[in-house]
Amino acid sequence: MNAHHSILLIEDDRIDAMTVTRALRDLGSTNPLHHVTDGEKALSFLVDPASPRPMLILLDLNMPRMNGAEFLAVIKADDLFRAIPIVVLTTSQEDRDRLRAFDLSAAGYIVKPVDYTQFVNVMRTVLDYWTTSQTPPI
Repeated sequence: MNAHHSILLIEDDRIDAMTVTRALRDLGSTNPLHHVTDGEKALSFLVDPASPRPMLILLDLNMPRMNGAEFLAVIKADDLFRAIPIVVLTTSQEDRDRLRAFDLSAAGYIVKPVDYTQFVNVMRTVLDYWTTSQTPPI
């Protein structure tokens, strides 16, 4: 992932959003991070011509207004956005949530570790993978 390629974080929990921001900073990520708190705001961000097109979306599942599964269903049905990889980053360990996310074409499903060091290692894995992966053209 190039430094100018942004990441969109869709997360309603302020502490979790701060943890993601801190982990990316601690890993030396230079990718701009944009944060919204629910799926509806994420859709508005994506369709706004002034917003950069993210090369990766980190998505929580349990959010108000439009949850993560609803967002996945909408975004993956849209020809304009379906190629953007979406990694679910959630506290849910439920098999039904994981299966639903993959049925809706999530690129990955990660249960948020409670320990910060483990969380940083998870984020390192995500960044390393997307740094070496070829992304679709903008």
